[in-house]
Amino acid sequence: MSKYQKLEELANESKESLEIPEELPAIPVRTNMLVYPGSVMPFYVGRERSLKSLEDAIENKNRLVFLIAQKDPNHEDPGIDDFYEMGVVAQILQVMKLPDNSFKVLVEGLLRAKIVEPLPERPFLCLRISFAIPRYRMTKSLDVLIRKVREDTKRYFSMTKKIPPETLQALDEDSDADRFADFVASILPLDLKEKQRLMETIHPKDRLEILLQVLARELELLQIEEKLEQKVRGKIEQNQKEYYLREKMRAIREELDGASDPEIMDWRMKIQEGAYPEYVQEKAMTELDRLEKSPAFSAESTVIRTYLDWLLSMPWHSTTEDRIDIELGEKILDSDHYGLEEVKQRILEFLAVRVFSENLKAPILCLVGPPGVGKTSLGMSLARTMNRKFVRMSLGGVRDEAEIRGHRRTYVGSLPGRVLQLIRNAGSSNPLLLFDEIDKMGQSMHGDPAAALLEVLDPEQNHAFVDHFLEVPFDLSKVIFVTTANVLFSIPPALKDRMEVIEIPGYTYREKMEIAKGFIIPKLLNEHGMKKKVAFSDDGIETIIDHYTREAGVRNLQRELASLIRKSALELLNRKGTRIRVNRAKVHKYLGPQKYIQDEKLETPEIGVSTGLAWTAVGGSVLQVEAQVFRGKGTLILTGQLGEVMKESAKIALSISRKYCDTYLSTDFFDEHDIHVHVPEGAVPKDGPSAGITMVTALISSLAEIPARNDIAMTGEATLTGKVLPIGGVREKILAAHRVGIHQIILPEENRKDTAKIPAEIAKKIQIHYVKTIDEVLKTALIKPIENYGHSKD
Repeated sequence: MSKYQKLEELANESKESLEIPEELPAIPVRTNMLVYPGSVMPFYVGRERSLKSLEDAIENKNRLVFLIAQKDPNHEDPGIDDFYEMGVVAQILQVMKLPDNSFKVLVEGLLRAKIVEPLPERPFLCLRISFAIPRYRMTKSLDVLIRKVREDTKRYFSMTKKIPPETLQALDEDSDADRFADFVASILPLDLKEKQRLMETIHPKDRLEILLQVLARELELLQIEEKLEQKVRGKIEQNQKEYYLREKMRAIREELDGASDPEIMDWRMKIQEGAYPEYVQEKAMTELDRLEKSPAFSAESTVIRTYLDWLLSMPWHSTTEDRIDIELGEKILDSDHYGLEEVKQRILEFLAVRVFSENLKAPILCLVGPPGVGKTSLGMSLARTMNRKFVRMSLGGVRDEAEIRGHRRTYVGSLPGRVLQLIRNAGSSNPLLLFDEIDKMGQSMHGDPAAALLEVLDPEQNHAFVDHFLEVPFDLSKVIFVTTANVLFSIPPALKDRMEVIEIPGYTYREKMEIAKGFIIPKLLNEHGMKKKVAFSDDGIETIIDHYTREAGVRNLQRELASLIRKSALELLNRKGTRIRVNRAKVHKYLGPQKYIQDEKLETPEIGVSTGLAWTAVGGSVLQVEAQVFRGKGTLILTGQLGEVMKESAKIALSISRKYCDTYLSTDFFDEHDIHVHVPEGAVPKDGPSAGITMVTALISSLAEIPARNDIAMTGEATLTGKVLPIGGVREKILAAHRVGIHQIILPEENRKDTAKIPAEIAKKIQIHYVKTIDEVLKTALIKPIENYGHSKD
C-alpha cells in the first residue's frame, strides 16, 4: 500500500472517528495568528456573535469549530466577503473565562477546509465547508526540500535566539512533509498575508518552496543587521578602549611625576613661550585647564581645541614694516593706474605724514564711483606701495552680523568673523583690508552687518575690537581699511560718517584711449602671448570706445579688446600670417554690428524740443525732452518711463510755464488743451530732479512757439518760484555734452565749484552759462525772448 493511500485512510479515519460535519460554527480570528493543522494555539473570543459560535461548538460532543482569518482586523461586524476563503477545522481543548467576560480558548488544528456558503438561518456564524486534504507521495525531491527547510529554520532561530531548544528538537522528529511544513509555518514570525498564503497552499511541496523563499529573505536581513551591530559594537568598544587607556596613562603619569597629557603640555608650552598679550595668555590658560579636565572625546573638548587654535594663531604682535618712499609710491601708483589724481594725492599725503609721525591713525578711505574705474585695484596698489599684506572681503549680499563679529561658541561649528579670519590669513596685524561693495549690504533677522561695521571702522573704538568667538580685544587700529561703493545714498549715514569719501568719476574719452594704449593692450598682449603679432590702430580703439562700449570705467573695454586679440590669434593660424593690425574695419569684422550709437545733438533748433544732460551709472548722457500741445481736456501726459521725482519735476515745469504764458494765452487755454511731455528713450528708466529746467524750456518753447537752441545743453532743478537749484554728476554731464559736439552748457550757479574737476583740454572748449533763475535759462536757451511772443492761441 502506498504512502498516499495510507495518508488518505488516516485522514478518512480521523474524519469518521471525529465525525467532522460539513456544517460548523465559525469564529473569525482577527489577530496575526493562524492555527495550522497539527498545531495547538490559544486565541481570545470577545465578540457576542463569536461567543455564540463558541457556545454551540462546546455543546457539540466533538467540540469542533471552524477558524477563519479576518481580512480587516478593525472590522467589528464582518460579513462573508470580509473573510479569507481557506481556514482550519479545530478541536476545542480548553476554555477559560477572563475578568473582562471574554474567553481564552485553547484549540488544536485538525485539517484545512474551504468556505462553500454561509448558513444564515443560524443565530451565530455557521458555514458549510469542504475539506482540503493534500494528495501527495514522498519523493527524493520532497526529502531534499524538508532537509533544506530544516537547516535554514535552525540557522534562522540560532541567529535570532527567540525560540526554546525543545522546539528546534521537534524539527528533527517529524519527517512527514505535510505536518513538517505546517509546523515550520506555525513557528516562523510571518505577517498575516504570508501565513494565509501558506494556509491556502494545499500541496506540501509548494508550501516548502514558499518557506525556503521566506527563510532566504529573512536570513539575508539578519546577516545585514548582524554586520551593522558588529560595526557599531566595534566602534563603541574602540572608543571605550581608547578612553580607558588615556585615563590610565593620565593616572600613571600623575603618579610618576605629575606629568600631564603631551597635547596639553604642548599647548601650555606654546602659551608660555609665545609673544601674546597678558590677557590672551590668561584666557588661554583658563581654557587649557578646562580642556585638561574634560573627557578626551567630548564635544566640549573639541570646541576648546578649536578656540585655542584660533586664539593662539592670531598675529597679535606680528606686523609688516611700512615702506615710506614717496617717490617709489608715486611710480607704483602711476604704473598701475592712469589719472585718478585725487586718490593718488591722498595716498601720497598719508605716506608723507608717516615720515614725521608713526602714531598717526590709519585713514578709512571710501572710494565711490561707477563700475570698472579701478576702485578695487587701487586698494591693491596702495598695499603694494606701503609693503603691506592685502586682504579683501566682498560685502555684496552680506546680511548676517556674525559675518563681521563672529558666532558665539555656544553654536555648533562657530568661528570668528570674517574680519579676524582675513587678518589671520594675512599673518599680520596691520594688513590693508578692502571692504568691497559696502553699499550692497543688506539686513535680515540675523542682524545688521552695517551696524557691526561701525566699531570696526571707527578709529576711536577699533583698538579694542571684541569678536564674539574670541571674546578678547584685538587691536584693529593698525589696519588700513579701504571701502568701495558705486553709490553713496545706500550707505547708512552713521557708517558714512566714519569714512573719508573720495569720489572717482568716470574716465574721459582721452583717458580711455590712454588707458587702453598704455595699460590694457600691453597687459592683454603679454597674457595671450601676442606681443609682437597684434597691433591696434588709434581709429580701431576709438571705434571700440564709441560703438561697442558704453561705460564710465574700462571693464567692458578690456573685455572687447581681449575678444579682438583672440579672434586675431585664430585668423593668424588660419591664414598662416605673422602680424595683424586691428583697425576700424577689423573691429567691425570681428565684433559685428555696432552695439551702441552715440548720442547726437539736434541738427536745427526745433519748437518744443530742448537738450538736457543726465547722469547714469555708466557716465553722462545727452537726452532731448519733447513737449507738444494739442486740443484736449487739460490733461498732462508723461511718457518715457519716468520715476516719481521726474514726474514731480514735470508738474512743477507745467506750473512755471503757465505762469510765463498766461498773459499770452486765452483764459481757458489750459482747460481745453492737453500737454504731452516725452523723454526718449522710452525703454530706459529715468528719475531725478536735474531735468527740471530742460522740461520748462521745452514746455515754454511749445506754448510760445519759439524754437529752443540746439547748440545748448542744460541741467538743473527748477523750483515752483522759478529758482534753479544745483545738481550732481557735473563732470560726467559736461563730458557727455562735449562728446556729441555741444560746447555751450547751462548750469546752476551753485555748481560753479564743481567745474574745477573738468579736464583742462575740455574746459578750454566749453562755454558755461551759470544761472540762478528760470528767466536766465529762457534768455539763453530760446532763439528769441519770451517777451516777443505777441499772439494768443485760440
